[in-house]
Amino acid sequence: MTIWIPRLSGEGPRYRQLTEAIELAIESGELAPGTRLPPQRRLADALGVTLGTVTRAYGEVENHGLVEARVGSGTYVRERREAPFRHVTGHDDMIDLSLSLPPPCGERQAGLQRALAAVQQDPQALTDAIDYQAEGGLDSHRDGFACWMHQLGLPVAAEELLINQGGMNGIFLALSSLLNPGERLAAEALSYPGLISAAQQLAIRTVSLPFDAEGLDVEALARRVERQPFRALYLMPDHHNPTTARLSEARREALVALARQHDFWLIEDAVQHLPAEQRGTPLYQLAPERTLLLFSISKILGGGLRSGVMRVPPALQGRVAAAIRTQSWMPPPLIAGLVCRWIDSGDADRLLQWQQRELARRHALARELLGEFDFSARPGGFYLWLSLPAGQRVSTLIEQLARQQVRVTPAEAFCVGSEPAPQAVRICISAASDLDTLRRALTIIRDALRHPELSPWQTL
Repeated sequence: MTIWIPRLSGEGPRYRQLTEAIELAIESGELAPGTRLPPQRRLADALGVTLGTVTRAYGEVENHGLVEARVGSGTYVRERREAPFRHVTGHDDMIDLSLSLPPPCGERQAGLQRALAAVQQDPQALTDAIDYQAEGGLDSHRDGFACWMHQLGLPVAAEELLINQGGMNGIFLALSSLLNPGERLAAEALSYPGLISAAQQLAIRTVSLPFDAEGLDVEALARRVERQPFRALYLMPDHHNPTTARLSEARREALVALARQHDFWLIEDAVQHLPAEQRGTPLYQLAPERTLLLFSISKILGGGLRSGVMRVPPALQGRVAAAIRTQSWMPPPLIAGLVCRWIDSGDADRLLQWQQRELARRHALARELLGEFDFSARPGGFYLWLSLPAGQRVSTLIEQLARQQVRVTPAEAFCVGSEPAPQAVRICISAASDLDTLRRALTIIRDALRHPELSPWQTL
C-alpha cells in the first residue's frame, strides 16, 4: 500500500520542513479533511529521517489545529471549520463593538428622507427606478459615484465602474468572475470574514500569506507563488481589516511587479473608509490592467442601502457584467439614484465631515482608557486591533466581557484557512451608540485586561 510522501525543501531543521510540507498540503487540498496521515515509522523510513523528527512534526501540525491524533487509529486531517460570519439580527442590552459600523447619527435618516423626496419629485428618476437597466447601472449614476470617489482620494473614470449591491456583493462578483471552483485565492492570514465565506460558497481554495505592520509580506508572497501558484490575491492595502496595517509604497511596487510576473489578478478592497490623506497609491493606478477595486457607501451613508461600485479593467468588464446579470440582472436603480441624490445635495459630504470629527473624539477616548495596552489604530478608522498582554487568552476575555454585556471580535473570526489565531481582538469604537456608551464599554475592557479571570479549563 502506497503512502503520501511529501517533498522536503528549504532550510532549517527537518522537522520544520516536514511541518511546513504537511500544512501546505492540507491548505492546498492535497490532504483533504478526514485523510489519515501516513504511519509515523513508515514515513520516517520513506524520508530517511528519524522517528522523532516525524513525531515532532505531527505534534506541531496538531498544535496548529490542522490534524487530530486518535488513540489506536492514527492522525487525521481535521474538518475545516465554517467561517464565523455573523449577521446583525435583533437588539439587546449588549454594547456590541464587534461590527464595523459607522457612528450613529440622526443626520443619516434626515439625508435619506431628503433624497427620497427629491426622487419622488422627479418623473424621469421614477421611470428609471421602474424600468430594466443595463447590468452596470445608469451612466448618470456611474458619473455620480466617480465624482465622489475622486473627492475621497480614489480617482476613477466613470466608464470603468460597474454599480453593484455593496462590498459583499462586489467580493462575490469578483471571485465568481475570476476563479473557477478548486482554483486558489490568496489573502493575508487574517482577512475579512465575508471573503472567507464567499470563497467557501464558491468552492475556491484559499492560500494564507504572512503580513506585518507594513502590510502583506511581499517577499513571502514571492516564495509562495513559486511553490503554489494562485489565480488572484485579495487585500486591503490602505486599512487592513482587522489589524489596521497599511501596505508601504515599496511593497505596493514590488507586489505589482510580482502580479505581472506570475500573472495573477489583484482584488483591492477600499470599503473601509479612510480620509484621502491616509491612503497610499491605489493598486489600480499601479496595475490598471489587472486590478479590480471594490468601493461601497456602507461605511459612510449606511449599510442598509446596499450600494457600491467596482472599478473593473476593460478586458474583464464583459465577464463581470455577465455575473451581475446572472445573479440579479442589474443593481436596483432606485437605490443608486438615492445615493447619487444624497451626494449631489452635499448632504453626504457634510455627514462625512461630522463622522470624521466624531471618530477623532472616539480615538482620543480609546487612547485615554486603553493607552497602557498594545493596540494599533488609524486616524479616521472604525476600529482598534488590540493584542492581549502576555499570558492572557482571547477565549477567556471574550467570556468575561460577555458577562458584562460587551462584545468584541476575536482574531479567530478573521483566520484564513486553518491558520492559528493570535491572542488579539478587534474593537469597533465606531459602533457604540454614543461617547458615554463607548466610555463604559472601554472601561469594562480595560478592567478586564487589568484583572483577567482564571481560565475555566481546570482539569487533570
